[in-house]
Amino acid sequence: MGKAKGSNIEIRNKRASFDYEFLETYTAGVVLVGTEIKSVRQGKVSLQDAFCYFVGNELFVKGMNIAAYFWASWGAHEPARDRKLLLTRRELRHLHQAVKTKGLTIVVSKMFISQEGYAKLVIALAKGKKEFDKRETIKKNDIRRELERE
Repeated sequence: MGKAKGSNIEIRNKRASFDYEFLETYTAGVVLVGTEIKSVRQGKVSLQDAFCYFVGNELFVKGMNIAAYFWASWGAHEPARDRKLLLTRRELRHLHQAVKTKGLTIVVSKMFISQEGYAKLVIALAKGKKEFDKRETIKKNDIRRELERE
């Protein structure tokens, strides 16, 4: 009858793991409107430039682009709007304190649909990599790939 809950949608932000070193990860719910969740279920999401910021005690994600739903008419959503994230107060407090320290930011690493059918984001408290760290990461990946071929 209906579509099975917890579909296999998983959108990754590969650029984030290249540019940042993840210190801690959290799974957060996202506040979406009807046409947004339909686009997410079709996999039409870009996390390329997504990052999180605080407004008061609430956490929002900026730069996450959810493509407009093709069949939407008057109820269509704004593709690049800021969306509220849902975390516990304790997690929000911890992240807020951590972001105040120099050099740390919150980036989006993955989006998926949970078993209950809700859209979830995996966010990470991250520290920016320097140029030599990026080269080191590339070397490690090349070595790992070579070993897998053998």
